[in-house]
Amino acid sequence: MQPIRELQETIGYTFRNPALLRTALTHPSHGARNNQRLEFLGDAVLELCVSRLLFERTPVLREGDMTRTRAALVKEDTLYAIARGIRLGQYINMDKACAAGGGRDNKSILSDALEAVLAGVFLDGGLDAADTVIHLLWHGLLKGDSAASDPKGALQEYLQSKGLPTPTYVTLEESGPAHKRRFQVGVLIDGAEAARAEASSKKRAELEAARLALNLMLKAGAGNEA
Repeated sequence: MQPIRELQETIGYTFRNPALLRTALTHPSHGARNNQRLEFLGDAVLELCVSRLLFERTPVLREGDMTRTRAALVKEDTLYAIARGIRLGQYINMDKACAAGGGRDNKSILSDALEAVLAGVFLDGGLDAADTVIHLLWHGLLKGDSAASDPKGALQEYLQSKGLPTPTYVTLEESGPAHKRRFQVGVLIDGAEAARAEASSKKRAELEAARLALNLMLKAGAGNEA
């Protein structure tokens, strides 16, 4: 196991009470004083902080859109990816059998430990400290609030993360008089229509179609996790 000082540098927070961090990094296989209770609290801390970030930074997102985006940001796959990115597994205390069985790269163990660490930050430094750490670790997913300000870019990034091809946009229909044209645009993913939208310009229709497609994919992803 690596020194926890390195982990504190990675997450940008130094614990005043290092015992909290040690508990957060203790798997149940290692003893009775483990991270299960902290993991329970961390789940709530993460959801609250992400909810507040979305509320404050994405004013154009509707309630349903925020719910789906939050689900994607706090799901186990996301936690696991972030935990692996900061090499959290090498800091976790676990028994030899658990470690030998791949425990240091286990999705459930790593995601639970990350939530426990967030709870530890919250207990040690308060909600603002937890907010800061979450903003740092989730920066790649939250940067620019792309789902709201650049839905086409957000959709492309999401598809790339899933190994899917770049989306294409096609004009399905133009209607209305010259001074009041309406454009219906569809977004195609791997040749299949994912969503369509209508607006007063092709650009606006493309943006709305991308937003709808991204929301549908996030909703489907959250549903698969349930």
